[in-house]
Amino acid sequence: MDLSLRPLDESGFGAVVDCNLANDAERLAPQLAAALHRHRLLIVPRQHLTHADLLTVASCFGTVDIGVDRRYAVGGFPGLTVISNIVEDGEHIGVYDGDNEEEWHADNSFKPQLTSATMLYSVITPAHGGETRFADATRAYAGLARTVRQRIEPMRAVHSIERLGALQSQASGGQSSIAAGSLAASREVVHPLVLTHPVTGARSLLLCSMVISGISTLAEQESRTLLEELLEHTTSAPYVYSHRWEQGDLMVWDNCETQASRWRPEA
Repeated sequence: MDLSLRPLDESGFGAVVDCNLANDAERLAPQLAAALHRHRLLIVPRQHLTHADLLTVASCFGTVDIGVDRRYAVGGFPGLTVISNIVEDGEHIGVYDGDNEEEWHADNSFKPQLTSATMLYSVITPAHGGETRFADATRAYAGLARTVRQRIEPMRAVHSIERLGALQSQASGGQSSIAAGSLAASREVVHPLVLTHPVTGARSLLLCSMVISGISTLAEQESRTLLEELLEHTTSAPYVYSHRWEQGDLMVWDNCETQASRWRPEA
């Protein structure tokens, strides 16, 4: 059985996948992994997936990371986390940082080993808002001037979950999805500013606006300026796809080559 793919456009970033993952994920696993490496972002609409199905699909792309925030983990299904703005009995039932946007990031960049891929599955879809934007950090890197690529090639950036918690709290009047969580004590880690994909060899920018505290070899202001310029370039229109969710949509993206920004619904 061949995987049916429809690229979003001629750039090659993003493709719509036509299949029934509840039935075919294990059989299609090699093709799904290859499609992700080729397109960096997969959109799989009209799915009806259980928690067990989600873990089966996740295993198509690598080993499932079970080191998630225990407050919002799905009991009995290690590696699954609820993301939601729904409040029950005065408590958020899922990860929610208190404002209307999850800023540009690569998931879990504050961990020593980068997460290879992320999946997001729509169970309840808001009537308004809630879009997720994806930036192609591979084409964005290729689109930089050669002198800029040469300058940033050796640079390494410090990723801090403590910084993430502090900035979330500042932006939302003291509320943070990180500060009180089970991952809050994670130590700072250092990652290259320019990643080499472990499978494809592609070069990409790793820019996490609320997690990177600075570039190791630069003074604070110079570091901030450079990071802002690179992020502005990477998240400019030519490199961004915005997804309007429908119930049953599954998105899979390559964390080494994609930056994501999730918008929260107003209601």
